[in-house]
Amino acid sequence: MTDLAIIDYGVGNLRSVERAFAATGNQATITGDVSVLRHAKGLVLPGVGAFAACMKALSSRGFDELVRDRVAGGTPLLGICVGMQLLFETSEEFGNAAGLSLIRGRVRRLPDEELVPQVGWNQIRKRNFHPILSGIEDDAFVYFVHSYYCDVDDPALVAGETDYGITYPSVIGRGDLCGVQFHPEKSQAVGLQMLANFADRVRCGSWRDVPQAVQPAESAAENQLRSSDQS
Repeated sequence: MTDLAIIDYGVGNLRSVERAFAATGNQATITGDVSVLRHAKGLVLPGVGAFAACMKALSSRGFDELVRDRVAGGTPLLGICVGMQLLFETSEEFGNAAGLSLIRGRVRRLPDEELVPQVGWNQIRKRNFHPILSGIEDDAFVYFVHSYYCDVDDPALVAGETDYGITYPSVIGRGDLCGVQFHPEKSQAVGLQMLANFADRVRCGSWRDVPQAVQPAESAAENQLRSSDQS
């Protein structure tokens, strides 16, 4: 049985997510095989691009119902970037597109007071405890690429939040259902720690207080320097 399965529905750079898990010492299998996805111990739902296009690609393969069934049965799932947005009820991107409705809320456009899309390093501030953030310092820097954000009905599900014109949820968690708006595979040690936390949950069968499993996160000053060098 595959422990970790990355859902291949024709969207996103799946190899980078696979390599990031490997860097934490965990094997993740990229697959569009329904049998594998139905028996994996944990699922990862990546996503890049427009919400509606991602949802259409997911649904055309029947993976929308598969994901709903697995989550309802208690299978741990991590949504990444648009993959996190797909967990919600609707998105206003290009109209009004329906999502997986696993979490109550909607996806909205970032305010035009800031440069949209948000591309680059920004901080996540811890709000409500969830073990996906074990070993992560408050105000750690991670790497974002997005134009839309998740507006969550239940604030108790917000594990981490980020400021960009508004304050929005950048990490959500409800038991074994988690999502991150940023790209952990591009977020160096901080992102790898979160992936290690999720993989640890899948491997051990329950969340626990995960010790630091990867190299310490870089300082805010180092991340800010990199951001300015890349701009």
